[in-house]
Amino acid sequence: MSQTGDIDEGLYSRQLYVLGHEAMRRMKTADVLISGMRGLGVEIAKNIILAGVKSVTVQDNSLTQWTDLSSQFYLQDVGKKRAEESVEQLAQLNAHVKVLAYDGPLKEDMLSQFQVVVLTDSSLDDQHHFGEFCHSKGIKFIVADTKGLCGQLFCDFGEEFEVTDANGETPTSTMIEHISKANPGIVTCVDERRHGFENGGQVSFSEVRGMTELNNYGPVEVKVLGPYSFSICDTSEFSEYERGGVATEIKRAKKFTFKPFSEALRYPEMVWTDYGKMERHKTLHLAFQALHRFVTTKNQLPKPRDQADAEVLLSMVEELNQEAQLEQLDEDIVRKLSFTARGDLGPVNAFIGGLAAQEVMKACSGKFTPLQQWLYFDALECLPEEEEEKKLLTEETCAPRGSRYDGQIAVFGQDFQEKLGKQKYFLVGAGAIGCELLKNFALIGLGAGEGGHIIVTDMDSIERSNLNRQFLFRPQDIGRLKSEVAAQAILNMNPSLHITAHQNRVDPDSEKIYGHKFFSALDGVAAALDNVEARVYLDGRCVQHQKPMLEGGTLGSKGHTMVVVPFLTESYGRPKSSDKAIPLCTLKNFPYRIEHTLQWARDQFEGLFKQPAENMNQYLNDQDFLQRTLSRGEAEALEILQGLNHSLEDQRPACWEDCVRWARCRWETLYSNDIQQLLYCFPHDAMTSSDLPFWSGQKRCPHPLSFDPSNTTHMDYIVAAANLYAQMYGIKGMKEHAVIAKLLQSVRVPNFTPKSSVKIHVTDQEMEKDKGEVDKALLEDLKNRLSLPPQNKDGFQMHPAEFEKDDDTNFHMDFIVAASNLRAGNYEIPPADRHKSKLIAGRIIPAIATTTAAVAGLMCLELYKVVQGHRKTSSFRSAYINLAVQHCVLSEPLRAPPFSVAGKEYSLWDDFSVQGRSVGQQEMTLRELCEHIKKEYNLEITSLFYGNSVLYSTGSNKERLELSVSDVVRTVTKAEIPEHTQVLELFASFAEDEDCEIVPPIRYSLR
Repeated sequence: MSQTGDIDEGLYSRQLYVLGHEAMRRMKTADVLISGMRGLGVEIAKNIILAGVKSVTVQDNSLTQWTDLSSQFYLQDVGKKRAEESVEQLAQLNAHVKVLAYDGPLKEDMLSQFQVVVLTDSSLDDQHHFGEFCHSKGIKFIVADTKGLCGQLFCDFGEEFEVTDANGETPTSTMIEHISKANPGIVTCVDERRHGFENGGQVSFSEVRGMTELNNYGPVEVKVLGPYSFSICDTSEFSEYERGGVATEIKRAKKFTFKPFSEALRYPEMVWTDYGKMERHKTLHLAFQALHRFVTTKNQLPKPRDQADAEVLLSMVEELNQEAQLEQLDEDIVRKLSFTARGDLGPVNAFIGGLAAQEVMKACSGKFTPLQQWLYFDALECLPEEEEEKKLLTEETCAPRGSRYDGQIAVFGQDFQEKLGKQKYFLVGAGAIGCELLKNFALIGLGAGEGGHIIVTDMDSIERSNLNRQFLFRPQDIGRLKSEVAAQAILNMNPSLHITAHQNRVDPDSEKIYGHKFFSALDGVAAALDNVEARVYLDGRCVQHQKPMLEGGTLGSKGHTMVVVPFLTESYGRPKSSDKAIPLCTLKNFPYRIEHTLQWARDQFEGLFKQPAENMNQYLNDQDFLQRTLSRGEAEALEILQGLNHSLEDQRPACWEDCVRWARCRWETLYSNDIQQLLYCFPHDAMTSSDLPFWSGQKRCPHPLSFDPSNTTHMDYIVAAANLYAQMYGIKGMKEHAVIAKLLQSVRVPNFTPKSSVKIHVTDQEMEKDKGEVDKALLEDLKNRLSLPPQNKDGFQMHPAEFEKDDDTNFHMDFIVAASNLRAGNYEIPPADRHKSKLIAGRIIPAIATTTAAVAGLMCLELYKVVQGHRKTSSFRSAYINLAVQHCVLSEPLRAPPFSVAGKEYSLWDDFSVQGRSVGQQEMTLRELCEHIKKEYNLEITSLFYGNSVLYSTGSNKERLELSVSDVVRTVTKAEIPEHTQVLELFASFAEDEDCEIVPPIRYSLR
């Protein structure tokens, strides 16, 4: 278990990259009360228990009802106390959090024990009373509520609440090109990327040469002049600027003031979740108050689809509006709120519960900007589109059935519930979003009816770091397959589900499993993936088979959702990656950011401890390896063969002492001799051909290091490198610094001898140019020496290291951190601690349960619309959220862009479908295919392609016209068509429109 002080880093690792250690420490001291254990209350409790507060007390003195089961995932039996039934499973989520149940009434003296109080499913009287009490006592107070497809959230954090970090973003820094001596001084940045500073913001300066006064000047206020320049203080009396320097944003604490509940109710400040609904949500503010008044008067919520109750609620809203004086009262939303108020929906609770839990965490930690002060949300687009709503939803169809889905039937009716049960859905991924989606699937009854089915696939096993946000897993599940454990967990929530767990990656290699027949039988796909490439592939399969796809992702407090609807919306497609590859010349010779040295360290790890071992094992066991290596090109072949020779002869260690000696020599080469060689080629005072300083702008002038056994980082490198080298050769290592330091006393290290013939490449183009310049005599000698592997193959087998960032016993991160920080020392780059190094080098995606829950909730709201068959883009929503600043943008998805072929309009969802073989008939020939396309679509094929292969072109290949289409494919590709292939995707050029860049594919069915 990795610990930093009292923080369990092994458990909270991904969350720590969102909150940081200090915020986590503050959270660990907080006691939280959550009142109400229906679906919303348990969702909030689940999220903040996973987050790691000190204690959570859940209060509810009510008994479970049928309507609770549609959204409360820890309740099973009607008639039992909600709090008592929930607490045992909530406690299993996090052993570091004390979880208690309380079934008595709320009282002021009880509330005094807590730092944060959350009311759900509460009366307006309680909200007034306890809101005033909490405000007077400095207790953070939150109200959260959902009714059907609508939700509200309120926060009061007191008269003065300080936030240490308003947005959680990494402070911006920029490299400096020049600073003028003027009043004000003008700072010009290196034209690499925008500086990102804001007017009135503050920066600090470091590493400035010449105008060194700025390095100790303290916070400097900036005025933005452009994307690459800004002005600062008076620099006219400072020294003359020479070169270098970094300006770094200084984050300042912010203070917020909150109105108490009663005042905020009358004079509301709102944060919008959908900017197209601002007036609607102002009406919701009154409508939720009217609902409380309705319950007080009628002792119940409005009945589903009851017109009389709706008119009563509307009259109450109109009465409230006499004081509020809204410019526009939305009567339609009041009626729809009345019609659906008895509904209790898992996806709505997931979204509001995610937002509410994030506010609890802000209250406990002082991290991120709190909600000011009201937020309203509605997803009324989930109801049937207007022409269908009155026909499908009546008092009778929405009446309770004594079913676990009664809370959902109250909103959508019994027929839709049956339709949900018949759905066949494919969920790809059972990680954080996958677990949340499966929970929602269980609650809504997706695939729980006759003919319904959920298939979930995930090839990964459960790790300890997953437990912090993948809430279906427990410590005893570590090592087990995610898909299997998740499937069993949601069966415990809803035993009626039909679910099958797979462990396959969804990619071209699995098309024999997930082929045409599989996709054709589906009703839809949900993507819970963590990389763009997998999303793009799955999206392509959905387009090919004309299936809807729900897609969502998270990055710390940020999240997005997208719904892909056949023949309506655009697809996920191929978004441009925002990640830019680091130039090789920068990695090799001119790093200037810690990201560069960490990537260099990763490359060192792969090149020292993985690739040589893999090459050796292939050389020993694959007789064609040598020939394949030589075919790669002379430069790459020479590098591989030299590595083999080292591992076989001159660098093969015989004992642990040899490994220590190798590590020490490697240290000297990398951090001293190589740097001296670089400075030999480009001295400190080197000038460019333009008579400008060579070491300027992004190029930091390095300096060699001198090995010091008393320096912890120096020894960390030796210990890690020696152990990894020993592991590769099957030699037992050790980690005692003192013993290893003693061994180092007898090691002779290579002295630096300048090599005038060595080329130092300033650009990647120079590197590419010199790839062909190799020592051909040496290559020939190595080829002859390695023509036959040694007879004792077992004695030369090696053990490649597969980089694993989360195992603190394997020396992997020890090596990366030390190697990177030593190189950072060469170039005077500020070093990174282990936590930050793991984030960057391990390519970790920061994650937190609150964002995941909210994103999954939004995805499942789109699922409602897809299953109902909505056909208007205005009914759907794509979403971008940032819970750190409570920013939520919901917008209509874009329509699939049309394109034209021979004057007829198509979109990416269209194809030319051809049945290649009728029952009892021979397969269609290529000529018959061309004639069919001409007859059915009035298009004449001039060229036909399968992948990159040309099957046919007018004026040539005429002999192929009489062959079957599949035989033409075999002939051209010189390969058999896989047995599982049922449809060939062909692309054509047509005589009617030769210049058309986009055409629908011809989907040619073989069976």
